[in-house]
Amino acid sequence: MHRHRELCERAVDPLEIAAGLEAHGLTDRTAARFRHRDVFSLAEEMYARVSRDGDTPLPAPPAAPRVRADWVLLTLLPGALCAAAIAAVHLTHGRSRLFAAAAGALAVALALHAALRRGPLSRTDADRPGPRPGAASGRTTPWTVWLVAYALLGNGLLDNALAGGPDTLPTGTADGPWPLTAAPVLALALACAPAAWTAHLLTARARRKLAASRGLEDFAAAVRPLLLGVFALFLGALAALLTLSGAALGEPAAYAQALTLGALLFLARLLTTHGFIYAPAVVLTAAATVEAAALATVFASRLPGVGFLATPVETLVTTWGAGSVPTLTCGAAALALLVHTTRKLTRASAHAPPEPAR
Repeated sequence: MHRHRELCERAVDPLEIAAGLEAHGLTDRTAARFRHRDVFSLAEEMYARVSRDGDTPLPAPPAAPRVRADWVLLTLLPGALCAAAIAAVHLTHGRSRLFAAAAGALAVALALHAALRRGPLSRTDADRPGPRPGAASGRTTPWTVWLVAYALLGNGLLDNALAGGPDTLPTGTADGPWPLTAAPVLALALACAPAAWTAHLLTARARRKLAASRGLEDFAAAVRPLLLGVFALFLGALAALLTLSGAALGEPAAYAQALTLGALLFLARLLTTHGFIYAPAVVLTAAATVEAAALATVFASRLPGVGFLATPVETLVTTWGAGSVPTLTCGAAALALLVHTTRKLTRASAHAPPEPAR
């Protein structure tokens, strides 16, 4: 009571105390030391025993975050710049094409960085007290860049490597000797906007349920279908964008590969926005490592006596095509993150609003 007095005095109801205790790392096992069956039961006693001044009315539940024009425009910017960069690459030749591709990649990266610094896709836990469970340090940017670059160049490189190449550098076209698959990358850039909207929907609805719930188990049961629904909504939007991108560029949409990669990146960002950054870093690192290892084994098999190294990758490519490698890799990684997300983002502490500035 002494350690968490400030939390108890400003709490609207026991659920807010339970969310605060959970955010500080208290579990049901810790509550058992105080002879309570779970954290919520402990929070109820703390709420009942704390002293309050007078009969002041209870404050209203925290309002859901509002839609702001700045983050709406920022989430549209990566897709617009990516489309402009692809158009510039298709309209130029030689060294001008190389400059256009480099400038376009830099512009998209800067726009994406700006979109992730504001709005629903930004970190929301910076002002919360205490350590967040699972909030260990982890970097995801290099692995995200690798996964997106593989979606653009990896399949063409893998096909060329299995055929004994590559003999030339990519020309920036889908029909060159080292073909690029730009449709999935364009769809992923355009999907930044629906990702932000679905993340905003999750935050707003979860905080509404947080205000209405009267138990941690009730809150988790109410948020779980909401979380899965938001995830399905994003995948539906991404599938529609893949169809449009493939039709506009005259390329195969590569639904399986792009949807698994989009699911992986969306879940990783969703966890990161709520302060759980360790698991996304580990899973993205593992996925990028598997893709890199698949390419490395093909090139390493050219050495004398180790030709067997390429057999697993060659079997996959022969049976299901070059896209099977990233599809299986990102699909398994996305499934692991989905299970982790349904455990972490159904906690009340994950959706508690940040502390007001003092």
